Amino acid sequence: MRLEWLNDILAVAETGSLSEAADRRNLTQSAFSRRIRAIEDYVGVPLFDRGRKPLQMHPTTLRQRDQIAKLADEMQQLVSDLRIGSEASQNRVVFASQHALTTSLTPDLLRWLGTQAPDVYVRLRSANQDECFALLLSRQADLAFVYRATGDAHPIEAAFLETLTLGQDRLIPVFAQDMWGDLNEQYLSGHLPVVAYPRDVFLGQILDKNILPTLNQMVRPVPKVETALTLAAMELAIMGIAVAWVPASLAYRHINNDQLVDLSSTLPSINLDVTAVRVAGSSNKANTLLWQHLLSISNAEMSG
Repeated sequence: MRLEWLNDILAVAETGSLSEAADRRNLTQSAFSRRIRAIEDYVGVPLFDRGRKPLQMHPTTLRQRDQIAKLADEMQQLVSDLRIGSEASQNRVVFASQHALTTSLTPDLLRWLGTQAPDVYVRLRSANQDECFALLLSRQADLAFVYRATGDAHPIEAAFLETLTLGQDRLIPVFAQDMWGDLNEQYLSGHLPVVAYPRDVFLGQILDKNILPTLNQMVRPVPKVETALTLAAMELAIMGIAVAWVPASLAYRHINNDQLVDLSSTLPSINLDVTAVRVAGSSNKANTLLWQHLLSISNAEMSG
């Protein structure tokens, strides 16, 4: 049963006239009469008593009039909801972002979107790198913002993925400024308390591959606590529990206000690329707008 058919039936019931109902439905009387016949053929029974003037519903149809009106309203609401949902999907974008980038990168993107496309709705999902890629590949996220060690490839490289380099960061060792003297004594005695990352997360792999081999030649690192969260690692460093390797973009405010000291002049550090990744061709209006903005950032980074 079509929505227009339900409205045709109600138009006849309300006007009591095929000609007036045809006018209300913006049809000629002959076209409207054919459509009423088509409805009756579909239902299999006559809906109106054409032998009476004004035209009246058959008793069976009359008993169902309220149900017909309710069904027409529900179908109209469904159509409206589907259209609104379609429009909303064009103004919705889901970010999957590594924890540190959730704090350092995405606020600027959200601010830009707020000025260029205030109707865009953003869902932000903060996760480890492998979870970001999983969300992207399963189409639960439109964009992934992740780090990679400068010069390395992402763990997932495929023709259907597009990647932009948005800028540079650096993984640096930091520790509480007011407890740096105690740390230096421990370092001179041959051991160094450190915050460890799990080996199955990106920063844990970076530490194992790029930091610890050099550090082991200088001092014996002593893991004090393990966490997958860079924000937690930085807080542990602020409290003076252990040295933490965190992105400089995350730590710079605490360094500037003398809560943390950057130890990269003594201890090893490594450059990181900040990247945006998406599935090629998977874009709505919001996604396309944002990707063009990210492309301009990437081009400026490459030309600079």
